[in-house]
Amino acid sequence: MVVPPWYELPPPGYGGLEQVCSALVDALAAKGHEVTLFGAGTGTRTAARFVGTVPEVQYHRLGQALPELAHVARVNRMISPDSFDIVHDHTTVGPFAAAERSVPTVTTVHGRPTGELREVLGDLDPGVGLVAISHTQRRLASELPWTATIHNGIASRNIVSKSAPGLGPVLWLARFSADKGPDLAVDACRAAGLPLVLAGKCDERSERQYLEQVIEPMLGPDVTVLRNPDRDATVRLMLAARCLIMPIRWEEPFGMVMVEAMASGTPVVALNRGAVPELIRPGETGLICEEPSELASALHDAVRLDPAACVAHVRREFSAERMADEYERVYRAWLVPGPESAEPASAPSVGAW
Repeated sequence: MVVPPWYELPPPGYGGLEQVCSALVDALAAKGHEVTLFGAGTGTRTAARFVGTVPEVQYHRLGQALPELAHVARVNRMISPDSFDIVHDHTTVGPFAAAERSVPTVTTVHGRPTGELREVLGDLDPGVGLVAISHTQRRLASELPWTATIHNGIASRNIVSKSAPGLGPVLWLARFSADKGPDLAVDACRAAGLPLVLAGKCDERSERQYLEQVIEPMLGPDVTVLRNPDRDATVRLMLAARCLIMPIRWEEPFGMVMVEAMASGTPVVALNRGAVPELIRPGETGLICEEPSELASALHDAVRLDPAACVAHVRREFSAERMADEYERVYRAWLVPGPESAEPASAPSVGAW
């Protein structure tokens, strides 16, 4: 399992990809697989054997190409067919270096496959199996040779849920970016007369500028801002919240925060963009709005939704065990069929649509 070098697994705060990978590693280990995790830092709190490529996590260099490229180059030097059956790569640059590996590679595309990413994914070595995390993501680049569509999952140990609706503020939890719509969250809560907590990742220059230049002028006593809350803080916020608001402006490939909210018993109010319709059951685990003007009313209606229904939906559809089962099928299909073969077998589509 190759993960980006930005955060440890599991992450102490921000890191949806890292949360997913942590859950997958542990679920695969529970099924009897031997998992080696290649990452940054000095260790992991997962069930994997950890191999570090650099002593410190590289979150302060997030967005730069060289840290991840150097990480993948070091990983490739340590991969050999006598040690591993398959490589599962979650990095951005790893799939492009996979042709140098003597072990077949499956890669999960965690970003939006448009623009330059779409272009380079189309030129990957045919021995690399591409996995989408939502049907929405897959449709954005339907011509790519997708192997499977597998929804992200959450570990059952991370599910701490409430039995009654939360009566606290509305919660927005994301990175500070126009794509995530924190300004729309402020407008909607103000129109609804409800308090709001904006809890977000704010490390990169663009995130700090957006917060300072766009969001801070909008603030008042009805809005609380929390920068870079840790994992324990976000769990407490979700348990207290009346709902999570997701007024996204972009085609979000997945949106793990919605699964985490529902797992806590907190319904989600979201705009109908990206993978939102794949994650939320309208009227049961959340409310989906077509226009920002509908959000204020939905914020009041959300408190009537049953927390137990939200939790049951996540346990049924987004468990780490279900995710591991589906990836296991992809791994087995993608393995080299025999010692005389130089190419992985063509894998059937798992979770096709």
